Amino acid sequence: MRQIWIAFVLLALSLISTAPARAQNKIEVVASFTILADLVRNVAGDRAQITTLIGPGGDAHVYTPSPADAKRIAAAKLVIVNGLGFEGWLPRLVKSSGSKATVIEASRGIKPLEAADSDHDHKDHNHGKAHTHDAPFDPHAWQSVANVKVYVGNIRDALAAADPDGAALYAANAADYLGKLDALDGEIRAAIAKIPAQRRKVISTHDAFSYFADAYGIAFIAPQGVSTDAEASARAVARIIKQIKAEAIPAVFIETITDPRLMRRIAAETGAKIGGALYSDSLTDENGEAPTYIAMVRHNIKALTSALGN
Repeated sequence: MRQIWIAFVLLALSLISTAPARAQNKIEVVASFTILADLVRNVAGDRAQITTLIGPGGDAHVYTPSPADAKRIAAAKLVIVNGLGFEGWLPRLVKSSGSKATVIEASRGIKPLEAADSDHDHKDHNHGKAHTHDAPFDPHAWQSVANVKVYVGNIRDALAAADPDGAALYAANAADYLGKLDALDGEIRAAIAKIPAQRRKVISTHDAFSYFADAYGIAFIAPQGVSTDAEASARAVARIIKQIKAEAIPAVFIETITDPRLMRRIAAETGAKIGGALYSDSLTDENGEAPTYIAMVRHNIKALTSALGN
């Protein structure tokens, strides 16, 4: 009995002594925004210390980096960004930080959709920094689950390259999460199949759902282009109001990162109902409706089917 007790004590001391070492072995990873951070968390598990530059509810299109962001980048071993022009401010931030981190574009390898900006009036929210809406491609590739599977593969490979000792763990976590994404894709298709084809049209604030539309067959019409740093012109709004009336588009959706007043005005002038809020570019905090990517997609699908299914 005494020998067993001694063995337990030695085991406990061993665990205590190695705990700080494990914490120190965590690799420092910076993700540009919340959706990417959630994907990284699912692949890395507890093996990485993950910092998010743009927190819950933030808008990457109009984000202005802070000196603290430069310090976070400087301390990182790996920086994971969306790419496709989404973070137009990021190259300057990395350069100014002096960071030696590897920068990985999670969207690498997907087939991008061309940006099809609506008429809009530019406002320099970025104080002279690069505007993301000038990019030739739509950056919102995560709105297709198939694309997010590519993101996960890129994140897995980037983590394994930065931390070879964790490669087996990253591969196992990625495989598990990819299975969840396959199930999510099936949920989306089953839900949309229940919406009458003639009702699969909605108005959203900015053009953030083209990949979703391309993958799942719901048409999204937006007065703003692919970036929120450009205000919709009066001509674009008038055209959409006319289209809603002509095509009897049933619902208008407010995006959580944007000012709701424009969409409320469009709804009031057309009689289309406000179908609720959609999450496009950001998750919520852990107590909100969309604390993870999968929760975000499920929330959006519930809002769409509730508004369009009748």
